[in-house]
Amino acid sequence: MFSSSVRHNYYRGNMINPRRVQLMLQVSRSTTTRQDEEYQYIKRSETPTMHFQQSLPRLPIPKLTDTCARYLNAQTPLLPKEQLEKTMAYVDEFLIKDGCALHEQLVEKDAKNLHTSYISEPWFNMYLRDRKPLPINYNPFIVFVPESNSTYNVQLVKATNLIISSLRFMKSLREHILPPEVFHLNPKKSDTNLFRTVTRLLPPRFSWYGAYLFKAFPLDMSQYHNLFNTTRLPKVEKDEIYQDTSARHVIVMRKGHFYSFDVLDENGYILEPKTIATCLKSILEDDRPANKSPIGVLTTSERNLWANTRAHLLQIGNQEVLQKIDSAILLMTLDDEYIGTDYNKLVGTYLHSDGTNRWFDKSFSVIVTQDGYAGINFEHSWGDGVAVLRYFNDVKDDISNRPRFHPNDIHHLKEGTEDVRKLEFIVDDNIQGIVDTEKKKYEEWTKELSIDHIIVNEFGKDECKKFGVSPDAIMQLAFQLALYYMKGCVVPTYESCSTAAFKHGRTETIRSCTKETKATCEIMALKNNNLSTAELKQLIINCSNVHNALTKDAAMGQGFDRHLFALRKIWEQSNLPQPAIFKDSAYEYINNNVLSTSTLSSPAVFAGGFGPVIRNGYGIGYMIQDSRLGAVVTGYNNYCNANEYVKCLEQAFKSIHQVLAHRC
Repeated sequence: MFSSSVRHNYYRGNMINPRRVQLMLQVSRSTTTRQDEEYQYIKRSETPTMHFQQSLPRLPIPKLTDTCARYLNAQTPLLPKEQLEKTMAYVDEFLIKDGCALHEQLVEKDAKNLHTSYISEPWFNMYLRDRKPLPINYNPFIVFVPESNSTYNVQLVKATNLIISSLRFMKSLREHILPPEVFHLNPKKSDTNLFRTVTRLLPPRFSWYGAYLFKAFPLDMSQYHNLFNTTRLPKVEKDEIYQDTSARHVIVMRKGHFYSFDVLDENGYILEPKTIATCLKSILEDDRPANKSPIGVLTTSERNLWANTRAHLLQIGNQEVLQKIDSAILLMTLDDEYIGTDYNKLVGTYLHSDGTNRWFDKSFSVIVTQDGYAGINFEHSWGDGVAVLRYFNDVKDDISNRPRFHPNDIHHLKEGTEDVRKLEFIVDDNIQGIVDTEKKKYEEWTKELSIDHIIVNEFGKDECKKFGVSPDAIMQLAFQLALYYMKGCVVPTYESCSTAAFKHGRTETIRSCTKETKATCEIMALKNNNLSTAELKQLIINCSNVHNALTKDAAMGQGFDRHLFALRKIWEQSNLPQPAIFKDSAYEYINNNVLSTSTLSSPAVFAGGFGPVIRNGYGIGYMIQDSRLGAVVTGYNNYCNANEYVKCLEQAFKSIHQVLAHRC
């Protein structure tokens, strides 16, 4: 041991003194803390995440007269004259009799539930009571644009970074430092520090009004908390949404096997990248063959069957395994699938796969293929595209610009780990028989599905703006025209529109098949029409103008579909005879959406889509980007072949573009 005088001389001789050592240690600790804090959060907003939630406007209930008028406008292009006259009579009767009473009850019920929207509860129930299987029927998918540096697309690297960025998003959300979701009408004027300072200083109950003065619209974020630690549980007659935010683990699936490991420590801090990567590496190196009892395939089943089967699984001792899956922060699926450049194979992989390496009940699953494609498949009852796309965009930005695990780090991982737990289901003969049956049934079902896509590189948002038309209206017109080329008619069409500008808003329907689109399709489908190019262009512009008005109405809660849906639910809970409007075959027909369309446009999206909602219909997920347009089309071979439709869609885009680009 040094004496005190020797110690003093030692420090001086090395140009160090005790006080400086203490100061250096404090600085080191401070730097480490700052770095660790930065690692824990994807963003740090000074405006609390839910700052605007309290002051969001409530979803309006449209006037009954407006709803009926909009309903008839939507029916007009679909119905022959005689049927339309009958429907008009039923609507007139509804307006003076049953409709008024049902509307008053809806308004009264809404006034007693100021904390939510009139559509929230019945819309949740609609999803949770439906007994159809989740994949194809309900669960959509979105695929990330691959990383520009291919070494970051290595499966282990991509999966590690996706888990870390997802956790960073989750922690920012839960600690209320994720920036609030705001739609800026003019981002250059409102997406500014002044906007954030002014609105942050306003009390939460007034903050929305401050944002409105900037022509910025905060969006409802009530769905976001269901992103993590959440699963839809199958129950007989009506499913449940389950959440356990205390869980600190993720579930990984590979070859139908389940693995669990913690990604947060006991204090809630994200574990270091190499620890997470080592766990994933050990799973990827597990050489067990594919699971002969892939329990995940049961999540492809009819919901009552799955509910009863799950009850049996619990009865024979699988409580802990199911609890691990249900409570997991997220589910990561590692596929041995190699996609290459086959875009349609990519779509099939993310939309449905063979079901053996999936758990479709999870709020969302992150799926990474062997060659590094990554995307999500999400359960739809808990939330809509606005919440999912926000997560998707933030995570994509994070893994691209701030990856925490790098390709060279793979060489520094230790061999093996005890942190990963292999989860094993107890399977009896009854369960094995059901698994085998459901696996075969799902295989037969997915074989019926046809998938195709189209990418139009010569035509995009920028060019549409030059032409003076809405790119979304052009997409919708093209969908109508393609079907008209095939079948010589127009059909009921559903376009999803978010009502997230309102408290607990969900979606409204844009009825994009209009009198104007029908007239335009009829003329453009003729080989020899007498209209000039200028006149055809004006028809397309008219379609765009009408579509813009419908879109604005829907976004402001002024469509007709959700209002009529809610009125019908009020009637179902009464003892009244069924109103004629709901017995009318035209009401059933317009809700039999042959073209079901939705867009999640973002530069981060490489592919996205969903299945057809009826057997004789198409599911069309589309994207609108600055210099290109694209669509993923699904249909059932025996009714609606997606390949044939895509060929007609290509022709439709070409025809529309030729008219718009022609200089008169």
